[in-house]
Amino acid sequence: MRLLARLPGVGEKTAMRFALHLITDAALARELGASLVELPARIGPCERCGNLAELSADGQVRCSICRDTRRDPTLLCVVAKIQDLLAIERSGAMRGRYFVLGKLLSPLDGIGPEELPLRSLVAIIRSEAVTEAIIATPPSVDGEATALYIARELSGLGVRTTRIASGIPHGGDLEFADQITLGRALEGRRRIGE
Repeated sequence: MRLLARLPGVGEKTAMRFALHLITDAALARELGASLVELPARIGPCERCGNLAELSADGQVRCSICRDTRRDPTLLCVVAKIQDLLAIERSGAMRGRYFVLGKLLSPLDGIGPEELPLRSLVAIIRSEAVTEAIIATPPSVDGEATALYIARELSGLGVRTTRIASGIPHGGDLEFADQITLGRALEGRRRIGE
């Protein structure tokens, strides 16, 4: 139960429910255990973008997005973590490829510019003739600092660098939005019908 409670989003009560269920379903417990043992040997970071990928028969580790030839190779979305990539993919709005940073600039946590994989990002932009890099880091202090730093680093590469918009969530009430969110929503406005 202690190990289950260490998983993100799993509290003590949920861990207890999982443990009790696994105790009563021995077949599931064995199957889950075997899968967890195999996981590190079968799944790893994509060699190109950092997304999760399954090891292929030829020994390459490329995710399904990087292997998809229908994707627009000139459009690159830079995200902080895999969860962000998955969230954008669920929207169905991104038809290009991704690059996962794995971390954000955070001086308080000892993460400086040298900790970011910018050499790999620049190499992808150059080798794949990327024309637009969409910076999709979170609208936090660390996310904004990272976005500004990346934009500055990419400025001499001839690539259009854009930032995802932020604003009022669909179905949200204006009265409950904070000042920064409202300000960005007004700055990022566009003509109706575009």
